[in-house]
Amino acid sequence: MAVSENREAFIPYTRSDIIKLCLQDGQLDEADAKKFQDFCQILIAYYHFRFHKTLEVIKDNYIPFNPNADIQPITPPTFEQYDDMELKVVEAFGHIVERANYILLPESILKRSLATKSLIELKTQVNFEEFDRFICYYRGDSYKNISVKKFFFWQEQKKIDIFERIVLLVKFKEAAYFLGKKNKIQQLKFIPGKMYVYFYKNIPKLDVDLIFPNVKTSMTWKDRLLFGIPAIGAAIPLILRTLPNLLLLLAAILIVLNVPFLVESLDVELDKVRDFMPVLVATLSLAIALGGFAFKQYTNYKNKKIQFQKLVTDTLFFKSLANNTSVFQMFIELAEEEESKEVILAYYHLLTSPTPLSPQQLDSRIETWMENKLGTKINFDIQGPLSNLEDIRGQVTQNSETTDNVPEIPLLTYDRQGACQILPLDDAKAVIDYVWDNAFRYNGIIL
Repeated sequence: MAVSENREAFIPYTRSDIIKLCLQDGQLDEADAKKFQDFCQILIAYYHFRFHKTLEVIKDNYIPFNPNADIQPITPPTFEQYDDMELKVVEAFGHIVERANYILLPESILKRSLATKSLIELKTQVNFEEFDRFICYYRGDSYKNISVKKFFFWQEQKKIDIFERIVLLVKFKEAAYFLGKKNKIQQLKFIPGKMYVYFYKNIPKLDVDLIFPNVKTSMTWKDRLLFGIPAIGAAIPLILRTLPNLLLLLAAILIVLNVPFLVESLDVELDKVRDFMPVLVATLSLAIALGGFAFKQYTNYKNKKIQFQKLVTDTLFFKSLANNTSVFQMFIELAEEEESKEVILAYYHLLTSPTPLSPQQLDSRIETWMENKLGTKINFDIQGPLSNLEDIRGQVTQNSETTDNVPEIPLLTYDRQGACQILPLDDAKAVIDYVWDNAFRYNGIIL
C-alpha cells in the first residue's frame, strides 16, 4: 500500500462522486439540487468539447513524429512546418498534463536516479545528448514498504519512495546525428527523429532512468566480482592442467624464432618440440580447453545480461499504462475530469457559503471540506478553477428579451474587497447553456 507524503492538487474521486457528495451535503433544496445537476451536466459537456479540440491539435501534428504511425500525410511538412508541428504537440502535451494536476519532474531527481540504485541493482546510463527534448511529469509522491529477498529465505523490509504515476515524452535527434556518431541505425532500439511518450505507474524514484527508451544497463561492480571471482577460480586448475602443452607450444615458437637457448630453461623434451605431431596435438588440446572455458564464461556473461534485461522488461511491462498516441488520449480524459471537478467544487462552495469568500478562504474551505467528508488531504489549486469560471461568459436574457444588445457576463466576478461573487443557479445555467449553444459557428470553433 502506497502512503502519500505530500499533498497534491489531484482529486482522487470521479466527477460523479464529487457531484453526489455535493448533493448529499444538504445545502441545496430539491429545486436547487436539480438546477445544480443540470449546471454540472452542461459544464462537463463543455469541457469534453473543449479538450476534444486539444486532442485534434495533437492528432494532426503528431503524425510525422509517431513511431507507430500507419498513415502518412499527403504532402510531407517543410522544415518550418515540421518544427512548428513539434512545438504544437509539446505545448499541447504540457497543457493537458498540467491540467490533469501532474507536476514537472525536477532534473535533479533524474541525476540522482542515474547515480543511485533502488530496487533493480543495475548500472545504468542514459545519453541525454541523443534527445532534441525530453519532458517528464509525475503525480503521487509517496512511499511503500516492500519485502526484498537478500539471501536464500531471508527477506528484508525496505521503504522505497515512488511516483504513483509518471509520464515521459522524448524526441530523438534526426538520423544524421547518429550516423555522425558511427551508430548503425538498424541496431538502435528507437527510430531517430520520432517522439516517444510513455505512461507508467508505481515507479521507484531512483529507478526513473529505466523508463527512458535509450537506457543502457550493465552489471554493477558487485555483480562483476561475483561473476569474475568464480571464473578466476575455475581458470587456475585449467591452466595447471594445460601447462605442459602450453610449455611445449611456447618452446616450438622459440625454436621457430631461432632462440634455442631459451628453450632449455622451459624444461621440455627437445625431441617432442622438433616433432610436428606432439606440437600439433598440444596446440589443439590447448585451443579446445581454453576455447571451451572462454565460451562457457562468455555464455554465463550473456545469460547474466539477459537476466538483467528480463528484470527491467518485466518491471516496466507490468507497470506500463499506455504509450505514444494512447497516452495523449488518456491525458485528455484525465485533464477533462480534473478541470470539471475543480470548477464544480469552486462553484458549489461559493454558492453555498453564507458569507462572501476570498480566493484564499475558498481554497481553505474546499480543502477542509474534502478532508472532513472523505478523509482526503489535497492541496487545492484555487487559481485554476477561478480563472475558468471567469472565462466562461454568456448572455442572461428573459423570455421576451432579444439578445442583440445583451452583454456577455462571466460566471465569476470580484467585489471591491476581492471576494468572489458567482451567478445564482438560474443565471449560471443560462450562461453555460449559451456557451454550449454557441460552441459551433460557421466561421469555426470558438472557445
